[in-house]
Amino acid sequence: MGDFSWNEILFAFGLTMFAGLATGIGSILAFFTKRTNTRFLSLALGFSAGVMIYVSFIEIFPKAKEALSDAYGDISAFWLTSVAFFAGIFLIALIDKLIPSFENPHEIKKVEDIDKGFADRSKLMRMGIFTALAIAIHNFPEGLATFIAALEDPGLGIAIAVAIAIHNIPEGIAVSVPIYYATGNKKKAFWYSFASGLAEPVGATIGFLILMPFLSPLLFGMVFAGVAGIMVFISIDELLPAAQEFGEHHLSIYGLIAGMMVMAMSLLLFA
Repeated sequence: MGDFSWNEILFAFGLTMFAGLATGIGSILAFFTKRTNTRFLSLALGFSAGVMIYVSFIEIFPKAKEALSDAYGDISAFWLTSVAFFAGIFLIALIDKLIPSFENPHEIKKVEDIDKGFADRSKLMRMGIFTALAIAIHNFPEGLATFIAALEDPGLGIAIAVAIAIHNIPEGIAVSVPIYYATGNKKKAFWYSFASGLAEPVGATIGFLILMPFLSPLLFGMVFAGVAGIMVFISIDELLPAAQEFGEHHLSIYGLIAGMMVMAMSLLLFA
């Protein structure tokens, strides 16, 4: 464990950068489209949830258990993997709990909201800044998840990065809309949105600096299982509710199933 080449490490960092900075795509959409394509976003967010749930249970959890089994035996490994999985869920749930609900980045905002007349610009600015901060806090463990997964399996890392990038697009809109209307400055709104996504590579960097020197089979298995828990919680608590609020209920479920099917096919074809 921990014996990775610099090419592998840089590739993993590149994926976290790609996933995090997709918030900038949402910001651009907010300024160059007249209306939010809610049906597409509903499908895309459902697809992202399907990818993340499928890889968590089919790939990440079993690989975490396998890493622990070699050192501790099957029964102990299953216990350790399960504890770490739920610890990941509780960690991201705690982060969610600590963020005030009115500043939660997953409150749906649309491109057309820019055209609405808001009286209190200072309140809007505060909302946008706190939303950016909330997104940065959420993105931190996501960056670590993408980084660790990409080191273990580059193909798996790509799938997770794409899924996280999709769900970062509406978060970029959530930052840009209030800041743009508060300031009238598209550039400032874009950079706040863009900067909130930088927490993904920051999470990867801190993970690299703290974890890599000590990455034993025990630590790797526990962290990897925790990553699975984080992604399952994000999918159920954030992606699917957002997908259903953007569009019809069935569209989000169709996207979920499509994400699982595409992930299954990619694992079968490139195994």
